[in-house]
Amino acid sequence: MEPITIPSLQVENIAPGTRVLLRASLNVPLEGGAVSNTFRLRESLETIESLAHTGARVVVCAHIGRAKTESLLPVWDAMKKESDLPIYFATDVCGSDATKKAATLKNGEVLLLENVRQEAGEETNDPVFAKKLASFGDVYVNDAFPDSHRAHASVVGVPALLPHFMGPNFAREYVALERARTPESPSLAIVGGAKLETKEPLLRTLLSLYDSVFVGGALANEFYKAQGYEVGKSLISGKETSAGALLKSGKVQVPEDVVVQTTLGKKEVRDASEVLADDIIYDIGPRSLETLKKTIAEARFILWNGPMGNFEAGYDEGTFSVAKFVAESSATSVVGGGDTVAAIERLGNAKDYTHVSSAGGAMLDFIGNGTIAGVEALK
Repeated sequence: MEPITIPSLQVENIAPGTRVLLRASLNVPLEGGAVSNTFRLRESLETIESLAHTGARVVVCAHIGRAKTESLLPVWDAMKKESDLPIYFATDVCGSDATKKAATLKNGEVLLLENVRQEAGEETNDPVFAKKLASFGDVYVNDAFPDSHRAHASVVGVPALLPHFMGPNFAREYVALERARTPESPSLAIVGGAKLETKEPLLRTLLSLYDSVFVGGALANEFYKAQGYEVGKSLISGKETSAGALLKSGKVQVPEDVVVQTTLGKKEVRDASEVLADDIIYDIGPRSLETLKKTIAEARFILWNGPMGNFEAGYDEGTFSVAKFVAESSATSVVGGGDTVAAIERLGNAKDYTHVSSAGGAMLDFIGNGTIAGVEALK
């Protein structure tokens, strides 16, 4: 692994009164107008609190959701419940409310700006907007690795204007994912989820880095199709993929048996080669889980991203099983992805993995390409 060449935040070097503009990762799930999972929030608060306790004046910028109309107000409510810090909320990003509250911020206080994507200049990396955002800080800290695969103003525009550092959460992700690109043999990558057309570059990279790659979830359906198997009414991309070419590497493994939902709505286990025309493949089968369990036990490095079945629809047995197998192994383990982390949180065994990544797309982009926009901006 190459030595880190990105300046890291040393909190003890931040003088009281320093205005710190912190890009945080607060894109948390909401249900009924409230935060339903505080995993990312708790990580971000650790950095916010360490800065505030030095006497810094911390202005936090972040985004939430996809729609520009979404608000960070529920996140602010959750932050106040999780922390004793004086945390204020600005109803805009760079408008009159944010400007006024940032100007009156005292040492050890925190201001959360509204969803940064409400500003059109964020996603276009507009230099005028980046300059306005940078005016809130004497230094810039990026602690939002999960959001740093996009070349947005708060990620790449601002660090060009201020002294900049990577925060501790960013650094942990960077170091762990760098390590995942140079795995110790025997190495195993487990990839689930869907959309093979978007994950083909990643799989090609993994096949060049890992001894074996196990493909589960809806991704596996594309490989069954490439082998001429029936996939019934299962989720597939409907586009031409290179699944057949990937299989020729000899390193790709797919489940040999699957859990299907029949036309009667029943769950049944079938060999992957015996799926019927009306079946829907929803999870990995028990025989495949036993095989994968042995492979996991023999591995010295494991990378896992993505569920083994339709996790959100309740077909979660395969994903939970893999989570337990990886947790019980003695291998170095780097795991991530929304459903993967959700399973780990429900099991309560996060401490049993070497690194649990809060990144989704950024994790896959970094491993696939060796870098992301936010990393390059900090170098």
